[in-house]
Amino acid sequence: MDNLLLNNISLQGKTVVITGGSSGVGRAAAEAFALEGCNVVIAARGEQALDNTVKLLHNLGAVALAVKTDVSNADEVENLAEQALQFNGRIDIWINNAGVMATGKFEDMSADAIDQVIKTNLLGYIHGAHTVLPIFKKQSDGILINNISIGGWVPTPFGTAYSASKYGIRGMVEALQGEITDFPNIHVCALYPGMQKSTGNSHSAKYSGLDFKVPPGASDPRNLAQMMVKRAKNPKVHTLPDFSAFMMKNFYKVFPKLFTSLSFGAVKMMMKPEKNKDTNGNIFVPSSGEAKIYGPTVLPKITKQTKIITAGALVVGAAIILLNSKNKKS
Repeated sequence: MDNLLLNNISLQGKTVVITGGSSGVGRAAAEAFALEGCNVVIAARGEQALDNTVKLLHNLGAVALAVKTDVSNADEVENLAEQALQFNGRIDIWINNAGVMATGKFEDMSADAIDQVIKTNLLGYIHGAHTVLPIFKKQSDGILINNISIGGWVPTPFGTAYSASKYGIRGMVEALQGEITDFPNIHVCALYPGMQKSTGNSHSAKYSGLDFKVPPGASDPRNLAQMMVKRAKNPKVHTLPDFSAFMMKNFYKVFPKLFTSLSFGAVKMMMKPEKNKDTNGNIFVPSSGEAKIYGPTVLPKITKQTKIITAGALVVGAAIILLNSKNKKS
């Protein structure tokens, strides 16, 4: 569909539900849909962050509601939907976005931490879909947007539980496509963005001495939020919103072993022997601190190994682009 036509499609008065809507990408999405004139319902575990975000949305002139919700609890997700229906008896757009991340060696993570990553990320998205699809079918229309991350296509270095959850969500999306074939106006979409300049990295659980912050080159969460708006106007099943996601997916597809060696090797060099900084992050409790879109950035230490890995990645990336261009011409 032409971009000009997309821009002219109105979302005015539509009700959108955004899980994980009080910080990071979710807060950026709430802002973007508020500017489109939507009724915005945001869900998260932290009440103060929810209240702060709702104030922002009201200042933007939007009708907004905050519902304290732990998406790993199916009953709380059902309550979220019931609260959202109070606007006009409809839910037009539901965005599964809430998620947590844990990085480190798999054996250094507790079973409880692993379970909660799966419960929040995978079961949280399943609860959202299970709750809203019957509403969509009753309405005969609706759009479910799942913010998955490129981790749905490629393994996340030292993020095994996270990878399992993201691959699982992609499976859910593809399976649901078969279940909605009789409902042409119901859409299940998935976004696979690369790393974002969001608060998610600073709030994540870190084990094995890892301390991730946002690296240079990460994507702007507001751009991802605009892609969510675009998909609400023009639904598509799978979307790679940024160039880094495109590169990683194709790199892994063509050279899976090399991708794994480079990415896991780079992260392994970032591990520190001391364990006293290990933290559960926001896995079990709401994120602390001010609700923001952007997280802290860090300039990496440029070592000889980093230069070699970066050079290798650039060479392989260039090869992928050449291969794709040749395939398109043939």
